[in-house]
Amino acid sequence: MRFHHFVASLATALVIAAPAAAKTISVSAATPDANEKLQEALIVAEPGDVVELGAGTWQLTDGLSLDVANVTVRGSGTGEGGSILDFTGQQGAGEGLLVTSDDVLLTGFAVLNTKGDGIKSKGADRIVYHQLRVEWTGGPKATNGAYGIYPVESTDVLIDSVYVRGASDAGIYVGQSKNIVVRESVATENVAGIEIENSFDADVHDNIANRNTGGILVFDLPSLPMQGGHNVRVFSNVVSDNSVPNFAPAGNIVASVPTGTGVLVMANRHVEIFDNVFDQNGTANVMIVGYRYAHKDPKYQPLPKDIVVRDNQHGKAGYAPAFPGGAEIAAAFGGTIPPVLWDGAGDAVVLDKVGVLSLNLPDVATPREQAQPAPADLSQGTPPAPLPGITLPEAMEAKVR
Repeated sequence: MRFHHFVASLATALVIAAPAAAKTISVSAATPDANEKLQEALIVAEPGDVVELGAGTWQLTDGLSLDVANVTVRGSGTGEGGSILDFTGQQGAGEGLLVTSDDVLLTGFAVLNTKGDGIKSKGADRIVYHQLRVEWTGGPKATNGAYGIYPVESTDVLIDSVYVRGASDAGIYVGQSKNIVVRESVATENVAGIEIENSFDADVHDNIANRNTGGILVFDLPSLPMQGGHNVRVFSNVVSDNSVPNFAPAGNIVASVPTGTGVLVMANRHVEIFDNVFDQNGTANVMIVGYRYAHKDPKYQPLPKDIVVRDNQHGKAGYAPAFPGGAEIAAAFGGTIPPVLWDGAGDAVVLDKVGVLSLNLPDVATPREQAQPAPADLSQGTPPAPLPGITLPEAMEAKVR
């Protein structure tokens, strides 16, 4: 009798301890208090749950947040008839959606006209951004939010099939993170289309970066907890017509990006730029520069190192260089400057069959006014060993199949 009682008690305990089955929490855009109902759903969701956004346009006045792990937020599409989160009437200055939990999938919805960033995640490992649209529908303006898609301080980041337009800093930005893939996405009419900053191990491939100020940026900046950015591959992208005048608010580092920049590498190490298609970038298809601004970080390394440029297709470039003195340099070179521009700091190997212009400023403390522009041959260096591709956890890849 005691044995049967023990078994019954154990079974009861196991039932109590077992997690509830994953469920779908559906929220309708037509609900009068849709903002509150959606935030409530994000709060009560449990690991494994799906928060399902109904079709229609959501008129939201407050930002949303999610801090529950292993939750999917799924809409019915990013275009007309889909799930459109419209923050035009947002009262605060924060992001549209903030995620601070791991193993989250965001898919199938649009975020419009946030006062701050579009979708931000912080410290959220194994996060997946998939089939999303973030847009400021009024076009490029300094008053737009800074970032569209904005994961920071994370390990394992996948950005797949997103569209971002109008960010006053970077459309797709990944900062202080490790093991990153940005693929099959479109960034247009942002200051920076795609930016990888102070991060390790990233693949940026099969994207379209066009009609931004600068198409793709790979930066490393001082005075951040994580620095020494390295091991970034930028490949198989179309980087074209990055001709939008810089509209970043004054004081932002990207406010210094010249209009007409294709790919810009600053103070990063082990960066490969290959198999891209460049065209109609008025300043340069590829720029490689040191960090030339005042800072007080004794650990910071301001030089680009082991940069490799190879096997790219170069269309028209260098016909409207938008950096100080650029017009004069172009005139001296017959109207255009070469497609690859190097400030002379650090080192790079350029194997593409195009010209390279060096400003011959190897010391980042030397004023730009002392530039001595001249053609440079960077094809004779020995490239470092090719970087390995990035592999994300299989569970992340399975979410987007």
